[in-house]
Amino acid sequence: MRLVALLLLLASTAVANAPNTSLRPAVRDGGASTIAAPVATPAADGVAPTPQVAPVENSRRPFFRTKRAEKRAKESRRALRRGAVCGDIAIQGEVVGRVPGRIKGCGIAEAVRVKSVSGVALTQHSVMDCETAQALKTWVDQSAKPALRRKGGGLARLRVAAHYACRTRNNQKGARISEHGKGRAIDISGFYLANDRLITVLEGWGASSTSGALRKMHKGACGPFGTVLGPRADRFHRDHFHFDTARYRGGPYCK
Repeated sequence: MRLVALLLLLASTAVANAPNTSLRPAVRDGGASTIAAPVATPAADGVAPTPQVAPVENSRRPFFRTKRAEKRAKESRRALRRGAVCGDIAIQGEVVGRVPGRIKGCGIAEAVRVKSVSGVALTQHSVMDCETAQALKTWVDQSAKPALRRKGGGLARLRVAAHYACRTRNNQKGARISEHGKGRAIDISGFYLANDRLITVLEGWGASSTSGALRKMHKGACGPFGTVLGPRADRFHRDHFHFDTARYRGGPYCK
């Protein structure tokens, strides 16, 4: 009887000292990341269950595009490389080479015909030198796109009024050869948005809804280009921006 009583006493003591939660084996690192997920354990009388952490597998497998999508992306990159000029994939067009002038002072040693810059198309494929093409791209990226990003889905196309033309300044008899005649100038008269809306320099310069954007673009061209002329310059530039890459000792001339 004493032996039985002793065994009962030991058993009751073990139950009283038993832990509320069962011990779990340590989780081995099998290469999968884990996310802590609560697992409820049986509750003691009057005690809320204590959440425990259990490993949940999370695949580290990378996302793969379909073969068709990958093929289209490669073809697009190849097409851009084929159409790149001036060593810049963002400037799309074709190499023209030497353009002789019909009068003294005109012509371009190494000309390109630009179709688009940074995804913005030109309504006329414009002939110029690479310095002017690079300046145009810089202006589109830093000024034109930001100025119009909240209007009509953003800038889509530049309406080109003039590019290379062997002529005098403002077509005036006896004047010096224009920068247009050297492939160093481009005139922009308007901006097409993604929704096909056209903002013109002539009408938009004084309109409350567009004057701010046009003035930002005009000001932003001063630096990338050496000469910037707009509606305030003279009667010849009321309806367009004239940009050229002529350089002056005193810095850019902008009006």
